[in-house]
Amino acid sequence: MKVVLYDTTLRDGAQMEGISYSVEEKLEITRRLDELGVHYIEGGWPGSNPKDAEYFRRVRDVPLRQATIAAFSSTRRAHTAVTEDPNILALLESGAPVCTLVAKTWDLHVHRVLNTTLEENLAMIRDSVRYLREQGRRVFLDAEHFFDGFKANPRYALRCVQAAVDAGAECVVLCDTNGGAMTTELVETIRRVQAATAIELGIHVHDDCDLAVANSLAALEAGAVQVQGTLNGYGERCGNANLCTIIALLKLKLGVDCVTDQQLARLTELSHYGSELANLRPDPRQPFVGINAFTHKAGLHADAVGKVEESYQHVPPERVGNHKRVLVSELAGRANIVQKSQELGLGLEARDPRVRQVLQRVKEMESRGYQYEGAEASFELLVRRMEEGYQPPFELVDFLVVVEKHRRAPTSGNGEEVLSEATVKVRVGDEAVHTASEGNGPVNALDGALRKALTQFYPSLAAVKLVDYKVRILEGTEGTEAQVRVLIESSDGEQDWRTVGSSTNIIEASWYALVDSLEYWLVRKGLVGRAVSPGRG
Repeated sequence: MKVVLYDTTLRDGAQMEGISYSVEEKLEITRRLDELGVHYIEGGWPGSNPKDAEYFRRVRDVPLRQATIAAFSSTRRAHTAVTEDPNILALLESGAPVCTLVAKTWDLHVHRVLNTTLEENLAMIRDSVRYLREQGRRVFLDAEHFFDGFKANPRYALRCVQAAVDAGAECVVLCDTNGGAMTTELVETIRRVQAATAIELGIHVHDDCDLAVANSLAALEAGAVQVQGTLNGYGERCGNANLCTIIALLKLKLGVDCVTDQQLARLTELSHYGSELANLRPDPRQPFVGINAFTHKAGLHADAVGKVEESYQHVPPERVGNHKRVLVSELAGRANIVQKSQELGLGLEARDPRVRQVLQRVKEMESRGYQYEGAEASFELLVRRMEEGYQPPFELVDFLVVVEKHRRAPTSGNGEEVLSEATVKVRVGDEAVHTASEGNGPVNALDGALRKALTQFYPSLAAVKLVDYKVRILEGTEGTEAQVRVLIESSDGEQDWRTVGSSTNIIEASWYALVDSLEYWLVRKGLVGRAVSPGRG
């Protein structure tokens, strides 16, 4: 099977709500896609905005190993000379060796969107393709809404394809722009197009029916050559075909060497990098590259995968640059505890009597509202605290949080202000320190007071920042008396970790999670027992 990978993250993917790439980001994604082995990278629509025009100017100086840059635009406008059409001229000015033209193939769009005749639309296709070919450019035609158009008027849809073929198009890409085609009808349509023309076909599918990947693979197996998609399936509405999933399936399931083994092993890294630049959290449930793709929670599953990994994993996670994870929860068994402890470097062996003790402790804590599968730092501390001789880096003596509402001077806003202040007393070794801090809320004040105390003993702790704070009510019918769970995510700029606390008191739950966060970092950095006296470090 011949397969050509065409990425449109920088154009179609950027149409997803919330995504806006800078030129620098688009250039970096281009480099990464080239390293992955993508054959064509669609950089954008050069006639639509200054940013895309700048991208095409600058990408000429980017050394690419394999990928060819494509520029996207529409056919000439109705009743406009192709030599005077601004979109066509912008394509030429972009310098891209490949021009991808989008053309209407659904008569409904021709009549009611373009407001022109069927014959004029055919002329628009022929003129645009022919002119670009005369200028030395390779041309792909994106046959927009092709499957809807073929269903409504198959003869006209085929005439659009033939118009592009006659004018010199290299490939005609059949687009399921609305994402509504069922797999069987999509395959049947492709076969009817193949019977009518010898042109190479491509496939471009949107995911409105959650079939984009399946339909893309079905099209390739039916004889299409080029497959278009985006990183992580980004795109308008429900998104586009997920190129990360398509590449993994082609390589691992269909035996198509569209990328090398080394390139495939970087798939997870690229997927997460794409999420970072899009300012989106990686989808944990995404096949192959999601953090949950090879995660095991049930005790029976963890036990089996610990003995034979393929018993609950359809491919080795390392092939796509991912890794196996075992969760610890109330559903866990001894195997979960052993595997998770080994993953964290805690050294528990299957015969260690502490395994049962840890398992019982986990189940007990989860019955009280804790949840460790998303807070592995708290789980690690749970195990360490059960070790003989474990000495925590600090101990709480007491804390007090006060929230007051003050009336302010009439000239300063609405006349009222809510103030939060926390005082904390902690002991480090034989020394105790008592500090206070104000904050924009009680948890912020508590965090500030605790840090003020601990940085006197551990100055490097100042690198730790709280980056996310979540509260969940565990039993909504209890109202304000309900048990709450607090999940804190922290970072030192190099590593991220999550901790959990639970209580009927949201301040206390926050305190537990906060203490775990700072204690975990101090333990991981080997600073336990290395505190400096206040004022000396």
